[in-house]
Amino acid sequence: MNDEDEHPLRYPLVNELHARPSPRLKAPCTAVFLAVKEPREAANRDRARDVAHLAALCARHGAPRPDTSAGHYAAQLGRHQLRWESHTEFVTYAAFSPGLPPRPFDPSAGAIFPEDWQHQAPGKRIAAVMIQVDVLPDDPAEIMPRLREWFAADSIATVWVLEEAAVVAGDFRIDPDGWMRFALFVKPGTQPGRIGRIVQRLLDLETYRAMSMLGLGGARRLTEDLNALDPQLNDLLQGMSDDTRPAETVLHELLTISARLESTATQQAFRFGATAAYEAIVMDRVTSLRESRFMGGQMLTEFMARRYHPAMRTVKSAEKRLAAMLDRSERAGELLRTRVDVQRSAQNQELMVRMDRRADLQLRLQHTVEGLSVVAISYYAVGLLGYALYPVAHALDIDKAVLVAALTPVAVAAVWLGMRRIKARLHSDEH
Repeated sequence: MNDEDEHPLRYPLVNELHARPSPRLKAPCTAVFLAVKEPREAANRDRARDVAHLAALCARHGAPRPDTSAGHYAAQLGRHQLRWESHTEFVTYAAFSPGLPPRPFDPSAGAIFPEDWQHQAPGKRIAAVMIQVDVLPDDPAEIMPRLREWFAADSIATVWVLEEAAVVAGDFRIDPDGWMRFALFVKPGTQPGRIGRIVQRLLDLETYRAMSMLGLGGARRLTEDLNALDPQLNDLLQGMSDDTRPAETVLHELLTISARLESTATQQAFRFGATAAYEAIVMDRVTSLRESRFMGGQMLTEFMARRYHPAMRTVKSAEKRLAAMLDRSERAGELLRTRVDVQRSAQNQELMVRMDRRADLQLRLQHTVEGLSVVAISYYAVGLLGYALYPVAHALDIDKAVLVAALTPVAVAAVWLGMRRIKARLHSDEH
């Protein structure tokens, strides 16, 4: 096959499908997981710093150095199988090791990620999960004493997953050492690939739950801002009918409020979109576990409905309220602009009336000036004709006064007719 016939992205896109396979794990084993996110502008971060931080961890354990442009990485670090992935806003580190720690959820299991190394990370820890995978006893009820010891009774969720292939338990609380705990008990004979998929879904569930709930803080801050702007917008809308207030002043106040709303919407747009996307992933991971009730315990879907969905509804409510206020300010702006246009039209109409009056006055003055012009021109014309015809009058023995008297009406008539013809020609040329 000729490579020139291939789309340049065909192979990279297919390789992307296989870039992040689920781990293959055998019970018993332990998984420790970190998700690191920069507090601000995480989507535009310098990803080279993430790779450099990963390289520092690999150097500590003598593992191969990652590619500087890598988006994912896998290596064996001693007894730990390390997987690193770079996402839009965060990076994740997952280390899987065979066996269980000396005591349940011992923080020493997370020593693969040293504290000084974590402190140097180009970001902050948004999720830290420890999962213990053990074999399910023949009598599943035997695990209940351990679960009551490990997890808080008021929030623990315990469910069968994947057609009762395993039991998952967790309380979504952070222990004193900073880890979110999950316990996974798998039936004997469960395939490593299936165990790995369950563990990966639990890690995704917690990671994207944490990322989606970042929108809750933004929603609360947004609600405070909207609570301050809402009365201002209401007062402005109610005062729009007050004719004593100039429309331009009201419009300026509205533009100030609208600018703040638009700025807030721009700042929150990415977070609201990300929250919706992360929420969808969380619910997809819960659905993909195909849970069923275990010994009358709380299910993951029930926990989410009581503890998680209210937070997401708060975010959506704030987003809708912001959109509604933007619509109100836009409609108010249109009404005010219409009011300003009407007032300006009235002012223009009044100005046109004044201009018509001024033009009429100018026309009257022009007629007056034209009459004076006829008299003046006639005066000079009679004088010139008198001087020109004086020899003829002297030869005919006609008195000069009689000559001037006879020439006056003729000159006036001639001048008047001449100006009429000039005015008529000017109007004809204009049309």
